[in-house]
Amino acid sequence: MNISTDVETNKLHFDALFCTKRNFDLKKRELVIAGKKSVLYMIDGFLRSDVLEKILESLIKLKEGKADFEKEFFERCIPFGGVDEENDDEAIITAVLSGRTVLMMDGFQNAFIFELRNYPQRDNAEPDRDKVLRGSRDGFTETMLFNAALIRRRIRDCDLSIEYQSIGTVSKTDIALCYLSEKVDKTMLEDVRNKIKNSKIEALTMSQEDMANVINGKQRWNPFPKYKFTERPDVAAAQIMQGDLIVLVDNTPTAMIMPATVFDIAEDANDYYFPPLTGAYLRVTRILTMLVTLFVTPLWLLALEYPEKVPEVFRFVLVTENQNIPIIWQLLILEFVIDGLKLSSLNTPGMLSSTFSIISGIIVSDFAVKSGWFNSETMLYMAFVAMANYSQPGYELGY
Repeated sequence: MNISTDVETNKLHFDALFCTKRNFDLKKRELVIAGKKSVLYMIDGFLRSDVLEKILESLIKLKEGKADFEKEFFERCIPFGGVDEENDDEAIITAVLSGRTVLMMDGFQNAFIFELRNYPQRDNAEPDRDKVLRGSRDGFTETMLFNAALIRRRIRDCDLSIEYQSIGTVSKTDIALCYLSEKVDKTMLEDVRNKIKNSKIEALTMSQEDMANVINGKQRWNPFPKYKFTERPDVAAAQIMQGDLIVLVDNTPTAMIMPATVFDIAEDANDYYFPPLTGAYLRVTRILTMLVTLFVTPLWLLALEYPEKVPEVFRFVLVTENQNIPIIWQLLILEFVIDGLKLSSLNTPGMLSSTFSIISGIIVSDFAVKSGWFNSETMLYMAFVAMANYSQPGYELGY
């Protein structure tokens, strides 16, 4: 629905929609500009008040009755940022709730939307999960606009496109598609656009996971990650240069990279900061470690099931101790115990984490073997699998 040229009608309409008396952070400011009644709507937490103050100083100086008022308004009164005109009330509501400042004036069919947003954000420190020995020490934050700037800083080319989209019937979450128009797969790009446009999701409550479900559909029984994720702008820029598509979602510091294979997900930023031979060796080591973690316990169980088939050189892997609990159950119990300790460590205060690790190691290893619950070989193989999974840069692939 289009707004009215009568500012009093617009105030009644938007006051009811915004619930200005109930929402303490949504501010309304009534003023007179060039003899015309005007009203400003803004969200206090997103506002650059110093810039708005300068703009209002210019607006107050406008004289009443000028025929070229609108032209003068654009040429002289907006010294900072961008300004758009809009007359659709849904677009105005979305603009205000996303942090932009809206000005409506008596006699004007359109509202003026100022780009004065200043989202609160944390420092762009290096991500804990994606640390490198050499290279940049910055990382993505929860502000999409800032993340796009970090990519733009690394790729200064007109071919780089950062395309804005909005998703979520309720949340209207901002997302950005980043790609090189000459290198990206056009079919994949158009497919992603259509899926975002036609999605009926209410909100991206789980951010990247919900975004993956929108693009790829829900796959409840496939544990493997479908996309590569990174919190490093240098990795995202490198993938864009290779022709990949990057999806940035507001309120999350992680970028989605598509398409991605298992080998892409197993890549680490350190692979590129070392000489090619060293980087290739590290990548091969990581993939071999992943394969060993998948097959070491099944092959060991197979050897215990058919000991007569085991060559003499490998007979040391056979269990000679008494087994109070079948080996298969020992492995399954240990799997649950290790995952339980991981979850417990997430909720352990930092000052107690070292103590917690020592106590857990003693109880689960030494005392568990002496009590007869587990054999030492079972503890050895499961400890290897638990530690080796952390060699994968992708947390989902490690699991």
